[in-house]
Amino acid sequence: MIHIVLFQPEIPANTGNIFRTAMAIGAKVHLIRPLGFEINEKSLKRAGMDYFDEVDYTIYDNIDDFYKKNKNAKIYYVTRYASTTYDSNDYSDFTEDIYFMFGRESTGIPHDILRTNEEYLIRIPMVKNARSLNLSNSVAIVVYEASRQQEFFSLSTIEAIKGEDFLEREIKNK
Repeated sequence: MIHIVLFQPEIPANTGNIFRTAMAIGAKVHLIRPLGFEINEKSLKRAGMDYFDEVDYTIYDNIDDFYKKNKNAKIYYVTRYASTTYDSNDYSDFTEDIYFMFGRESTGIPHDILRTNEEYLIRIPMVKNARSLNLSNSVAIVVYEASRQQEFFSLSTIEAIKGEDFLEREIKNK
């Protein structure tokens, strides 16, 4: 399973968008306090749409609480300070739990955490003068790469809600 770990997220709309992505990909979300918002905040739920209640998520008091409750987790830390790109690792085993940690919108993951996990640091390539991408976009890029490597295991690759031939039927009915 893919796990999205948000270290002290600050912007409710970003977290709501991440919840929507998590629902679409079947990922679990881990929120590490302090949060920059209340979990019932309107903007969080609006961004997550009606999927909010369908997402499996856990809130932790702090980073130590997260580590304690997720012993032996294989965690990749997404940071601009990494020299390995996010697509360089093998995430193809869909039976394995893979955790991707993303930092605060304003400051990222604390450097002391990064320094003690150097072999698991990954980055999203950007032009030299870019500091970062939007948090929810970064999450989507990384988790969809992991899902792609897993050949989109358990995800629909056709239009399942309106039907695979929806466009054909719509054209014929005009």
